[in-house]
Amino acid sequence: MTNFAAIDLETANYNPSSVCSVGIVIVRNGQIVEKIYSLICPEPEWYSYWNTQTHGLTIEDTANAPVFPDVWAKIAPKIADLPLVAHNSPFDAGCLRAVHRVYQMNYPDYEFHCTCRASRRVFGKKLENHQLHTVAAHCGYDLKKHHHALADAEACATIAMRIL
Repeated sequence: MTNFAAIDLETANYNPSSVCSVGIVIVRNGQIVEKIYSLICPEPEWYSYWNTQTHGLTIEDTANAPVFPDVWAKIAPKIADLPLVAHNSPFDAGCLRAVHRVYQMNYPDYEFHCTCRASRRVFGKKLENHQLHTVAAHCGYDLKKHHHALADAEACATIAMRIL
């Protein structure tokens, strides 16, 4: 796969619609051509302790951030012709569907590919696990800011360029 958009979403709480940040890495002809990152005011607008512990974002970080429809209006045209790639794609696909539903936006039924599943197929027992940071390191990407949406999307793009 040489043309795709790697995506990572972070959520504010256990509700899949509570997207609070997005990272997108657009790859065309096997080369990264654009990186997009945005904070998002989540819906519902509250943060669970555990989510904040994971990604470090709080309500103060996103209080003045744009809402999802405004962010997605800028992203959607850039990825319209591309399959999406995520590490553990069921999570990101589910969040994307949920936030589209909450805002009553038309969901274009994005084609998703999963680098976690691909890693299990390609690397099997060669790796101790198939978590993003482990697979990224094996593919040559040093994931220093794990759970930052753009860093995770960059790691996913690196993995995808190597094994998809």
